[in-house]
Parts: sequence; structure tokens; C-alpha cells
Amino acid sequence: MTLIKSISGIRGTIGGAPGNALTPIDIVKFTAAYAATLPQRKPQPNGSRYKVVVGKDARLSGDMVEQLVVGTLMGCGIDVVKCGFASTPTTEMAVLFAEADGGIILTASHNPRQWNALKLLNDKGEFLTAVEGQAVLDLAASEQFSFPEVDDLGTVEEEDFTDKHLDAVLALPAVDVEAIKAAHFTVVVDAINSVGGIIMPRLLERLGVKCIELNCNPTGDFAHNPEPLPVNLVDLSRTVVREKADLGVSVDPDVDRLAFICENGEPFVEEYTLVSVADYLLDEAVKKGVKPLATVSNLSSSRALRDVTEAHGGTYYAAAVGEVNVTTKMHEVGALIGGEGNGGVIYPASHCGRDAMVGVALFLSNLAHKKLSASAYKATLPPYFIAKNRIDLSDKALIDRILDAMKEHYKNEKVNTIDGVKIDFEATRRWVHLRRSNTEPIIRIYSEAPSQEQAEALAQEVIDLAHNIINNV
Repeated sequence: MTLIKSISGIRGTIGGAPGNALTPIDIVKFTAAYAATLPQRKPQPNGSRYKVVVGKDARLSGDMVEQLVVGTLMGCGIDVVKCGFASTPTTEMAVLFAEADGGIILTASHNPRQWNALKLLNDKGEFLTAVEGQAVLDLAASEQFSFPEVDDLGTVEEEDFTDKHLDAVLALPAVDVEAIKAAHFTVVVDAINSVGGIIMPRLLERLGVKCIELNCNPTGDFAHNPEPLPVNLVDLSRTVVREKADLGVSVDPDVDRLAFICENGEPFVEEYTLVSVADYLLDEAVKKGVKPLATVSNLSSSRALRDVTEAHGGTYYAAAVGEVNVTTKMHEVGALIGGEGNGGVIYPASHCGRDAMVGVALFLSNLAHKKLSASAYKATLPPYFIAKNRIDLSDKALIDRILDAMKEHYKNEKVNTIDGVKIDFEATRRWVHLRRSNTEPIIRIYSEAPSQEQAEALAQEVIDLAHNIINNV
């Protein structure tokens, strides 16, 4: 059993003792802390009430968690807008639609069915900053709460924002609805029996796309491991080939991550979701003379985004791992597009949150414009391969020693230390990124190169160096 507290919220497995799982006590405590810190984030005139949006994915514990969160917010004197079943990006946009002061998303994203979480939003529908999130954690730890009298309890109303979200996606100038309709695409959607099964077929229908549904009944009983990785998408690949579809679409339970399957059943590769959408938007921006052209991803994402950006005359920026870090950098540089290599597309013209609906609409617009199959288009992008490894340690103190040693050993290369240590080997187009886990005594090691063998070899070089350091302690 696990309970993970971080600046972006709280997540854990359902069932178990406080401290070792996400219990009803934890849910109430952290919701109350979020409510109590609202005035710090957005001071209100005297007498006015705060409003908070609550949305959930379809996982089995959703109803229980929702009732606790909504009841606690009301008990804190906050008016609640319940979105019911809603994707994470829908809930984020609902904060704006409802002119709310914040939001709480009930989802454990790609984690298995026994997990759930509270993800905390500000009044822009974006995740709390590190300082704001820490304030919630500190207050929850102190449990120094006060609650209003009975006459000042909050109210609750219900509204489904799915169609408003889709209206906003279809209204984006970069989404070419007519071109998509003219292409007569057939797309298979695997929605892992969660809220993607509600919104994604509806999006495709409005785009004039024939949608073949796979695991689209939002029961919360996930049909397979919910992380959209190739090993979990075998049925989707087979269905795409069998149905002679143009594309397969896989989303995680809360629909902020997106992966594609090509028409031949091969993975488009999750790292290239963002790269492909950025390529399309950069193409369109260059045609219209839009400047500046800036893109952002985290340090562990593919170099292909940088290559594509620079090929269009733009500038690429790297951010620390974590969606809030990416969006912060995007605001800072005025990015056209950004996101993460896990299939997270963040398009500020829509909103600053990962959104699979935006990603699908832009990707299909791209295919329609280029008149290429998914596999043929993938072949036009810079080819890179990523290896993901880890070093398990018994002593967390060793982590800093290893990271410091890496900086020294590779000091003649391009080294970035904003989040762990990333070493760029510019001449050979390789990189390796080492960063500490927030929850375990491990170092995550991501490496990328023009071939899988080179990526694995670079990772092994770093792992061997780390083991030498450990053995000499």
C-alpha cells in the first residue's frame, strides 16, 4: 500500500491504514487544506464565496472519493460545481467555463485500478505552483482547520462540461475540421474503460471520423494496464490492422496522455505524439509568419522536438520534469506548443494543460494536410530511440554523490542541472538524464540516441560509473 504526497496533490491506493494508503481521512484532510489555502492564492472581497470545480475519471473508487471531497468543500463554506465523469483537461477547462476559483480532479492518471488521487488546480485551471502546493501539504500536516457555521455551508450544483470542451477544441483555428472530414478517416479508440470512452468517440463523430470503439464503456474496470505503452496496446494494434483503420488512439484513464498506433499496427511511439503535433503547428505558424516560434518539453523528452523546432527556425527550451514546470516555462517564453514525452500535448491556444482531445484533432489535421499515412509521416521525423533504466540504492545519501560525480566526469560535455543531471553529447546527438525519484531511493536514467543500441550503451556507461562510485564508498 502506498501514499504519495507531493506539491501537485495526493495519491495512493484505496484501502489500508492512514499513512500507507489513500484513506477517507486523508481525502478529507487534504481537501480541507486545499480549501483553507484558497485565500492565499486568490483573495476574495469580504462576503463573496469561493467556487471549486470537481471532476473524476471512471475508476472504481471515484464515487466514494467524490462524495468525501464535495462534502468537505461544502463543509468549508465553498460552493461546488460537480462535473461528474470528466477528463482531466475537461475539468481544467471547466474551471474557466464556470469562472471558478479552483478545481480538484479525482484521478490517479495512468496508475492501476486500486489507485486514486486528488489533483489540485488554481483559478486558471492549471496545477498549483511548488509554493502553493507546499502550503497545502503543510496545513494538512498541522491539521489547524476552522470551519464555518451552519448558515455558511457551501452549495452544490452539477454540470457536464464535455460538449463545451469539445466546442473549444473544434473552434481552434489550427484544427481543420473540413480537411479531416474530407479525408474520411477510420480510427480505433482504446479508452481503457474510463472517461475517454465518453469524450473521444464524441470528438471523432464531430470531426466526421468513423470511430471503432475498444474498451470505451466507462466502468472503471480497466481492460489492461492503463499506461498507454506498446506492451499494453496489443489488442489495439491488432484491431487497427483487422479493421484496416487509418489510426489507433490510446488514452490513459483521465485522457491527458495520448499514444498512436499506425495503420500497419506499429506504434507511432508515445514520445512522438508531441513532436508530430509541434511539427504541424510550426508548419502552420511559418506559413502565417507567426513569431517567435518557441517550444518546450521536459529534460527527459525526446531531442526530436528540438530538431523539429530548429528546422522551422524556432527556439526550443527545456524544463524540469513535471507538468507545472513545463507550463511555467511555456508562460515564460510564450511557447507555441509544449508538453511531455509521455504523450502529453499542451497547446496554450486552448489551455495550459495536457489534452488528448486537442492532440488528436491537431494530429488528424496534420495527416489530412500532408495526405500521408501515419507510418509514412512518422518516417519524415528525426529518428531517435529512448532507453529507460534505474539504479536502486539502499542509501538516499548516495544519490547526491552520484549526481555530483556525473557532473564532474562529463564536465567537458553540455551539462544541465535544473533537474538532476542531463548530459548532452552534441556531436553524436545523444543525451542521458539522471534524476532522483520523489518517492523511492532510486535514480531514474533516461538516455536517447539515433539507435536503440546506442541509447542502451550510453545508459550502461552511466550505470557502470555509478556502481564504481557505490563500490568505492
